[in-house]
Amino acid sequence: MRFTISSAKLTQLNFFEMQQHQLKPRKGSTKRGKRKGIGDTYGGKGNKGQKARVGGRSKYGAGFEGGQTPIIRRLPKLGGFINVNRNAYQAVNLGDLENFEGEVNALTLKKAGLIRKANQPVKILSFGKLTQKLSIKVDAASASAIAAIEKAGGKLELIAKKAKPVKGEKATK
Repeated sequence: MRFTISSAKLTQLNFFEMQQHQLKPRKGSTKRGKRKGIGDTYGGKGNKGQKARVGGRSKYGAGFEGGQTPIIRRLPKLGGFINVNRNAYQAVNLGDLENFEGEVNALTLKKAGLIRKANQPVKILSFGKLTQKLSIKVDAASASAIAAIEKAGGKLELIAKKAKPVKGEKATK
């Protein structure tokens, strides 16, 4: 394969100032690949080693590292699993509800920036003090948070959860 450079480029560049990245093969030319295993001695496979042997790399999987412990076994393992049926509550502390007036629900908490999503379940925790009388509608609350809300004269309403149908039974309307 011969390398050429256009005459226009030769006028712009001095031949001795030409650099390696400016060389390009002739238009339409191709280079034939090396035929491994043909010829005497090494047959284009180099000198010894696993890749020079018959079968080469095909006998081993992609993760094989020549007898060294593979990286997939050297890395730390991920423990446990994530339960797809878990109840991932968004926690709100009682102290954060001190600035609210009247009724508190998921939408008002979302507008105040205390939770990220209004459609995910919310749980009230008893961290902080509540002195105001509030009407709260949430999915869950800790026992001490319920006691603190009732002590302040407020009312807590827990939203009923939709029951999942048992396997093999149809859901009731």
